[in-house]
Parts: sequence; C-alpha cells; structure tokens
Amino acid sequence: MGSLGGWEILIILGVLVVLFGAKRLPDMARSIGQSARVFKGEMKGLREDDKTADKTADTTIDGGREQAPRTDVPQDSRPATRPETPGPAAP
Repeated sequence: MGSLGGWEILIILGVLVVLFGAKRLPDMARSIGQSARVFKGEMKGLREDDKTADKTADTTIDGGREQAPRTDVPQDSRPATRPETPGPAAP
C-alpha cells in the first residue's frame, strides 16, 4: 500500500468540496484543529496528574494507603514496655 500522490489528494479534495461545499470546509478544518488542541491539552493534564500522583505515592509511607490496625495480636498479649527508671544521679 503506497502513499498518496498529488492526483489522489486532488481527487479527495474535489470530492470533499462537492459533498460539503467550499464554504463549510474551512469551518470544518477549524473545528478539527480546535478539537485536536483540546485533546492534546487534556492528555498533557492527565500526564501531569499522573506524575503528581506518583510523586505523592513515593513520599508517603505505604504508598499513601492507610495502615489498618493489626488484628492478629490481641491487645492484652502484647509485651509490656518498661517504664524508664532514672539512673544514678550525676555528681
């Protein structure tokens, strides 16, 4: 399948002029350009949102997820911590 040559492009343009009229073609081209610009801007915004989300997930513990309390160890069976006792007084 080859690329389009000069004659093929002219035939396609002629068919478009016959179908839509010479007045509507510039309006259609303008709206297609605006749509492409909006689409490009939205894609750029999505990429920036993904980068921001990745940075946030990297800087938080556990990837930003809340850590659920442990249920496999009952409260009363956990080892007791020793209270700090003051050492000998310094002279």
